[in-house]
Amino acid sequence: MNCIQCNREFSFKEDCVASISGSIMGDECTESFFYCDRCGVYTKEVFWDCFSGEESASMCGPIPKPDGDGKVALIKRCSEPWNKKCRCETHLAYFDGSLD
Repeated sequence: MNCIQCNREFSFKEDCVASISGSIMGDECTESFFYCDRCGVYTKEVFWDCFSGEESASMCGPIPKPDGDGKVALIKRCSEPWNKKCRCETHLAYFDGSLD
């Protein structure tokens, strides 16, 4: 995966600053934020693992640093952001109450 603005290659382990998963209508949605220190913006990867067996991934951005910082701070409030079944305030706020 690369920065959506400058095309710098990201390492998931080193460049992913936050990731959160949620279950929406039986599908798992995972959104991961990557920060590019070269150009100062975030790239968001959205991964859908559909109940029907199909998967898809897309990239969004560039996301300005203040906006990305806010999403990252929200995600980091949850102790289990990877848990698609978590229904804490963070998950509900992040996914706008649309979780199963």
